[in-house]
Amino acid sequence: MSTPDGEIIRRSLEQPAAFAEVYDRHERVVFRYAARRLGASLADDIASETFLVAFTRRRDFTGSGDARPWLLGIATTLMRQHARTEARAWRGMLASDLARTDIDEIDAADARLDAKRLTRRLGKALARLSEGDRDTLLLHTFGDLDYEGISQALSIPVGTVRSRLNRARRKLRAAIELTSSREKEQSHGRNLAPAPSAD
Repeated sequence: MSTPDGEIIRRSLEQPAAFAEVYDRHERVVFRYAARRLGASLADDIASETFLVAFTRRRDFTGSGDARPWLLGIATTLMRQHARTEARAWRGMLASDLARTDIDEIDAADARLDAKRLTRRLGKALARLSEGDRDTLLLHTFGDLDYEGISQALSIPVGTVRSRLNRARRKLRAAIELTSSREKEQSHGRNLAPAPSAD
């Protein structure tokens, strides 16, 4: 059985080099979380900064087992400093995820247009979420943390995590449903061709 993160962190107070084991265990998770939120170009910086902050604040770690919620909480705080970059990155990241299809050329072009439309709507909906709701949703979705892990990462009660996730999901679902209903409206019962000229 491997040594719990808390024990390694406590040992690193006397033997700083021991902290490298925490880095080895969790660097990929922190990097992936940052890359999904900000893109790969900033993920290395965020991951490096996260472990630098964690190392300098390792006396503050109060857990005994998994350090992942603590590390992702630090990463989330650091990413708030990159909020403008994050907003620009949403369009590209969501479009690339949503536009992945394996169909013929015409259907692929339609899918890209639909994905672009949905991406814009989701991007706007995500941008309108409060910082707390957005961080909670992204720690759950991109950081793969459960409610308890998010609670630890953001230092909030589990009940607050539940209500934030519920609220964020409702708002995103409404954005998706609005896009779907507009598409149905455009394709059913409307003549989108130009009216004949009166010449």
